[in-house]
Amino acid sequence: MKRLRIRIVGGSLAGLFAGILLQRDGHDVKIYERSSSGLAGRGAGLVGQHDLFRILRAMGCEHVARVGVIAKERIYFNRDGGVAETLRTPQMQISWDFLYSTVASHMATESYLIGQPIIEVIEGPENARLLFADGRREDADLVIGADGLGSVVRPLLNRDASNQFAGYVAWRGLIPETALPQDAAILVDRFAFYVASGVHVLGYLVPGPNGETGPGERRYNWVWYRPVASGELQTLFTAADGRTFDYSLPRGALSEERLQMLRADAASMLPPPFVKAIEAEPLPSIQGIFDFEAANIVSAHTALIGDAAFVVRPHTAMGVSKAAGDTLALREALLASEDLSEALDRYQKERLPVGKNIADYGRRLGASAL
Repeated sequence: MKRLRIRIVGGSLAGLFAGILLQRDGHDVKIYERSSSGLAGRGAGLVGQHDLFRILRAMGCEHVARVGVIAKERIYFNRDGGVAETLRTPQMQISWDFLYSTVASHMATESYLIGQPIIEVIEGPENARLLFADGRREDADLVIGADGLGSVVRPLLNRDASNQFAGYVAWRGLIPETALPQDAAILVDRFAFYVASGVHVLGYLVPGPNGETGPGERRYNWVWYRPVASGELQTLFTAADGRTFDYSLPRGALSEERLQMLRADAASMLPPPFVKAIEAEPLPSIQGIFDFEAANIVSAHTALIGDAAFVVRPHTAMGVSKAAGDTLALREALLASEDLSEALDRYQKERLPVGKNIADYGRRLGASAL
């Protein structure tokens, strides 16, 4: 493929994966991230999958996948805190923070621009045009939408670009390992679950923000999936200071009253070790669970990757890996053809069914979880 002017909307892992590899292939690449503060510190842990290992190897930083915390077994609690079942299935959790910072260090600084919100992408016969919030415009041979759940690129390719609420949310906490009280020590070094009718909570250790894996340096990540009526989302995603969010409530935005309500609910519904872990988190966040499947992931000068194309439910633990697989497939398609439209068609034919299968898998897991 000839040298292309490529602009990527969204600077999280999907955008970085694409930016780094396509820049190395000789293309003129820039990434535009809407956040003015960057994305460091926004993640917890993730489970490594095949495509993630492949893309890290391609970027020359496969060592990141070996920096993790191993949960030696899975345990399932009874309501009273007794262990109902133990499965000897060791699993490693990688730090999202450490992965992000390491990957970001491979992107040319001048090509990764934060505080650059894009409000729309329009397409003509010769190129695609980015419309910035400040009124600027920029043309590109190829625009890649890597802007996730709230993608502004997605509507160009899909008549119905709206996310569908799945009927539940994930309350999340991430605390220093040392904040876990002694009477919750059973959670350490295990992947723990409690599943009952309408209740699904889990937790596990992840590395520290800089990849620390020693005892006392790690963090405990818990997730509590809770059913919510769609009419309650606006209230749920309203911060203590009145700010409203479309799909989530970030850390630090929850009011003290609602924090106490969360802790009271935990005490009345969950096994004691999870109650202690939730009580130890002063700044929980809330993630809405949504579905979206793209009918199209390419047009003449545009392509979607990651959650902009298919929103993958967190139960699959495949969101980052799917973004890596999308990026690798797009890169390979561009390398294999001198014609952009042919390359994009090849990419869509390969990844559209993959995205549908993973999204469907996530829905099945979600249906069995709650």
